[in-house]
Amino acid sequence: MGLPTLEFSDSFLDSPEFRDRLQCHEIELERTNRFIKDLIKDGNMLVSALRSLSLAVQRFSQSLQEFQFECIGDAETDDEISIAQSLKEFSQLLSTMEEERKRLIQNADDVLISPLERFRKEQIGAVKEGKKQFDKETERYYSVLEKHLSLSSKKKESQLHEADSQMSKDRQVFYDASLQYVFKIQEVQERKKFEFVEPLLAFLQGLFTFYHEGYELASEFEPYKQQLQFNLQNARKNFESTRAEVERLMKRIRSAEEDFKAPSCFTMEGYLYIQEKRPLGSVWTRYYCTYEKSSKVFTMSNTENGLVNGTPEMFKLRSCVRRKTESIDKRFCFDIEVVERHGVITLQALLPITFQLSHCFNFVKKCIELVETRGITTLGLYRIGGVNSKVQRLMTKLFQVTHSTTFLNNTSHELWIHDFLCVYRCLAEPVLTYRLHKEFIKAAKYDNQKYRVRAIHALVHKLPEKNRAMLDILTNHLLMVSSHSDQNLMTVSNLGMIFGPTLMRSQEETVAAMMNIKFQNIVVEIIIENHHKVRSQIHTYADTQTHTYTHLTEMCVPVRYLVRPQTCRCRYLSLHPLGRLLGGTRDAKALYSCEAEHSHELSFPQGALFSNVYPSVEPGWFQATYNGRTGLIPENYITYK
Repeated sequence: MGLPTLEFSDSFLDSPEFRDRLQCHEIELERTNRFIKDLIKDGNMLVSALRSLSLAVQRFSQSLQEFQFECIGDAETDDEISIAQSLKEFSQLLSTMEEERKRLIQNADDVLISPLERFRKEQIGAVKEGKKQFDKETERYYSVLEKHLSLSSKKKESQLHEADSQMSKDRQVFYDASLQYVFKIQEVQERKKFEFVEPLLAFLQGLFTFYHEGYELASEFEPYKQQLQFNLQNARKNFESTRAEVERLMKRIRSAEEDFKAPSCFTMEGYLYIQEKRPLGSVWTRYYCTYEKSSKVFTMSNTENGLVNGTPEMFKLRSCVRRKTESIDKRFCFDIEVVERHGVITLQALLPITFQLSHCFNFVKKCIELVETRGITTLGLYRIGGVNSKVQRLMTKLFQVTHSTTFLNNTSHELWIHDFLCVYRCLAEPVLTYRLHKEFIKAAKYDNQKYRVRAIHALVHKLPEKNRAMLDILTNHLLMVSSHSDQNLMTVSNLGMIFGPTLMRSQEETVAAMMNIKFQNIVVEIIIENHHKVRSQIHTYADTQTHTYTHLTEMCVPVRYLVRPQTCRCRYLSLHPLGRLLGGTRDAKALYSCEAEHSHELSFPQGALFSNVYPSVEPGWFQATYNGRTGLIPENYITYK
């Protein structure tokens, strides 16, 4: 139910009903006044909370900006680079949002708090002042009225007339106060409809602007978010693959079924306890020792908390004799003689000191034939491992059976389909060889995707002939497997992740090597994806003795990335116009034009003239000067003048 109407004419009558209606308005204005005071208090608390939240978000954003991801290894994959950069992207996004929130906070006082406080003080405060004046005039008027009515009728006519005239003036003052008060009450009641609500609307509009800014930023962030999710998915897959390899290595080392020797430049190294003579007997002190067989250099380093304490002692070993058990009350002891000291040095080892497959093409071809004939659409092909005993039995049967068709006819599908998938991992020597392992890893770490692909293609041609042939067989098969990915879900990326550790595993089984598995995956993925290019290059190169030099320029990859002459010089120099390469510098001419892809390379047109040409330390490249600038040029692109 709404407030009753206040009529100006009722001010003259000043009836009890008028007073009741007036009181209803007064109560409502007081309630509004209290509500606005509470609202201002809550608004200030809200602004304070927003300011605290903003400061917290800014600190959080700054922390993201300052943190730097450090990945294991000397290089990062594209996924790792994107993930490491993501924290700075998050920080920038939060900072942008906080700038808009700051504007919201700064405007809150102007658009919300001050207008409400002004309405409460100026409008409702004016009504209160009007009420005070009205009450004062009411009291004075009725007091004067009582005195006027108590005048004796016996007074002179002039006195009575003067008293009536004064009473009329007092009544008018009272009426004016009443009218002003009624007018102000109704004015404020009407004003609060907009002057009270408008600040709230303005504040909400600021909130909407802030939220809209967030929506716009979210829309702009969406493509990056999707790419980052893809990078995270790849990183998780790489983690799962690497973790499995690292865990397997850890378990093998823990089981101690075979001696494990970490890669080292020393023949042997580890902790030894050395007997040191003291006045009251002898003590055994732990040293970290190394021995290099060719130089016979033996070093001892005193350690404290695992760190070297002081300068290591170096000796040249003269002899080493194991101590017989009955000659000393300790196990695993031996004596050494060194050139720099007289007498023997007695040492105790932690454990007894002990020291630590060629497969045919037909075998691999049989394996591939089995998969392509009977299991190429198998869901998750090559993901599920087999049982070791079944894998060994399968390999034995495959070697014993001359024709693969015989094996296909005599082997049940359930026996071999998953067990057979582990056969490739039984190869003792990886197809991409230990010798080229680091070069392939280095190529996979190039930032430029195009150069990365070309570099890997070039390295394929440094493989031994049998390895290239095996790689051709396997990658052709894996490309076929990926062509059925709609059924088996084995994309090129998934196959690279599975076969990376198989085709180019590291010779050193260390955690550092395991961290490079992600780059092994990249190498194998590139080779599979570009199999037809690599294959055409392999076949063309294998027939270089019957092909002309110009035929090489027709390959899919530029000639300068195909062959490192130092590895296949016997074939390559027979057709290379620079077959007479010796030391010193000479002048040369460009057979083809070339566009540099890196700052240390030279760009030049066909027929360009070079001076100071000599072999570079980078295989397949020359150092030369052209137009006053010195840089690298492809060896295959020039001929001597």
